Amino acid sequence: MCGIAGVINKKKTVNVGEQMGLMLQGLKHRGPDSTGYAMYGTPLKKGFVMRFKISENEAEKVNATVDSPVDLKNRKNAVDSILKKHGAKVTKESSSTPYAFRYIFDFKGDLTDLATEIETVEKTEILSIGKGLELIKDLGDANTVSNQYGLDKFMGTHGIGHTRMATESDVDIKSAHPYWAFPFEDVSVVHNGQLTNYWGNRRVLERKGYRFNSNCDSEIIAVYIADKMANGIELEKAMHDSLDELDGVFTYVVATKDQLGMAKDHMAAKPMVIYESKDIVACASEEVAIRNIFPHEIKTYDPYEAEVKVWQA
Repeated sequence: MCGIAGVINKKKTVNVGEQMGLMLQGLKHRGPDSTGYAMYGTPLKKGFVMRFKISENEAEKVNATVDSPVDLKNRKNAVDSILKKHGAKVTKESSSTPYAFRYIFDFKGDLTDLATEIETVEKTEILSIGKGLELIKDLGDANTVSNQYGLDKFMGTHGIGHTRMATESDVDIKSAHPYWAFPFEDVSVVHNGQLTNYWGNRRVLERKGYRFNSNCDSEIIAVYIADKMANGIELEKAMHDSLDELDGVFTYVVATKDQLGMAKDHMAAKPMVIYESKDIVACASEEVAIRNIFPHEIKTYDPYEAEVKVWQA
């Protein structure tokens, strides 16, 4: 049992970090192990923003091996060397933890080649690269992660998020959601459910050259959608296709640089509640999450089976 949420503010930049934090904290009971945010700020006119990690936050695990400061320094230096090798110029960098970093960099080369080489560094994973997308995930509830990364003042138009209860994999950052659709800019997904044809679809995408950092079925949805869009298919059509090509019981929310989408499978067993107004759309696994961001009474509705909805920022 996990919780998913999304919000999109139409033609307006707001404190989307605060909105997402309130919604995800309202879903804490559905998944206390880890929390993830994928938020969309004002798109960069030049360069890219990259979020990456160089450890798994293993200190939180029982009997885990803790990475030493020297290990972390060496991995970061290796990432910096690769960026320099490819002609990328870092113009701004910051870190919220010893293992999680945010870089803004100028780059005119092949983004896939750059990202692929960065991830050859031990325990290093790129969480997101984009013009506006910033993906942050870590262990703990929404308040813990928000406070740790300073997300309560993140200005943007839209975002999606996930609260996770680990059932089939470890409690670590790699297994936390959301997932970025490597190597595509600004595509992210959160998902509640199970895909029964995961491995078959993964092998198809791997033969096309895509990489996967986990065995989580949510990651394949992100890559599936991005692959469709890379081949000229609009987001809404790609999501409709997914209902026939991805088997299982699932509800997912996807975000791009300027859109938010929701899809429910044909059995509609996984919950989703939606609120819409002329200014904002919010969706979540439970209504309590949406009510956390509104001081007034609201009217929500449940989407039907095999329903797809897409909203524009």
